Amino acid sequence: MNTCTVLIVAAGRGSRFGSELPKQYCPLRGDTVIGLTLKAFIGHPDINAIRVVIHPDDLELYKKTIDQISSFGFALGDTAILEPVFGGASRQESVSIGLESLSETAPDLVLIHDAARPFVSARVIDRVLNALQYQSAVIPALAVNDTLKRRHERTVSETVDRSQLVRAQTPQGFRFSEIQRAHRHAQELSPGAEMTDDAAIAEYAGLMVNIVDGSEDNVKITSQQDLQMAERALATKDFMTSKDYETRTGAGFDVHRFENGDSVTLCGVSIPHIASLAGHSDADVGLHALTDALLGAIGEGDIGFYFPPNDPKWRGVASGVFVKKAYDLIAEQGGRIVNVDITLICEHPKIGPHCAIMKETIANLLQIPPTRISVKATTTEQLGFTGRNEGIAAQAIASVEIPKD
Repeated sequence: MNTCTVLIVAAGRGSRFGSELPKQYCPLRGDTVIGLTLKAFIGHPDINAIRVVIHPDDLELYKKTIDQISSFGFALGDTAILEPVFGGASRQESVSIGLESLSETAPDLVLIHDAARPFVSARVIDRVLNALQYQSAVIPALAVNDTLKRRHERTVSETVDRSQLVRAQTPQGFRFSEIQRAHRHAQELSPGAEMTDDAAIAEYAGLMVNIVDGSEDNVKITSQQDLQMAERALATKDFMTSKDYETRTGAGFDVHRFENGDSVTLCGVSIPHIASLAGHSDADVGLHALTDALLGAIGEGDIGFYFPPNDPKWRGVASGVFVKKAYDLIAEQGGRIVNVDITLICEHPKIGPHCAIMKETIANLLQIPPTRISVKATTTEQLGFTGRNEGIAAQAIASVEIPKD
């Protein structure tokens, strides 16, 4: 088996993007552009390692991205995330630095990919890798469908024959030793010259560059408009698997009365109080409502179906177990949780000081960022059983994306 390392180029400043935040670190559907790019390669069975070439000013942004990937349990498989290296003044220089950083381990194959292409699919990656079993240089590309014009200022000077033209994409795959040698060769013969992709450098060195089918989904984000279009498209489609999704919503409601005790557990957090909540489990009214909301979104009954209150097995159990069951059922259907919203209804205890840790706790259970979670509280203005301090109620709403049938 050939060893393969992915070199992700993320050192650019994105001058065309028009944002103080580099485009590769901009938020995209609860993630970041580079976070989605990394996840496209992490865990692929034929990829051994990933090295990212970053700008020195972006080190903390990069570390935050890696921490988020690790924090939410994304499966790394056998893929090693190598320490990043700092790039140069141009893309070509950054790639050269990245390739030289791999000299000690010297993988058989290297895939060079733009960080701003977060929607590359496993199928495109596989096509490049499969072709590399027989070729030294491979790029994914698409035919040019639009009529091309050469212009002179504001007028057309010529219509260009498009029949032999293609649009190059990444990842571009190479035999490591040959593309490293090609980069060194280009630097020696044309110092300061800038080639726009690594295939051009391979061509310059005399390598034959082969083409496999790219994907229309494998877009490069270069402008704010591209980012907005990607955000809208991600709401209905998973670019990495090409699955179409629909959004479903579920609601949950639960009530527990007070009993003698000195603390209550709400949304996974123990809060000192003059009473406790009565229940067969830990009586976490917030997580019970959340569990029902998640189950409701996928039409899978309610919490009592899976965890009967008369079953001694669940006596005193932490309600995070119930939430994880709902999470697993969603995952089995190929679904993903978009966001959840929980409202706790009580006069006491005060919820506000604990909301942040509640969100973190739920984020760990659902493996989504805390930004997709809302926990808040309200009262009933001293009306009803919650107004009389007889118990606590909770309601929850969850949005889940499920592949279309």
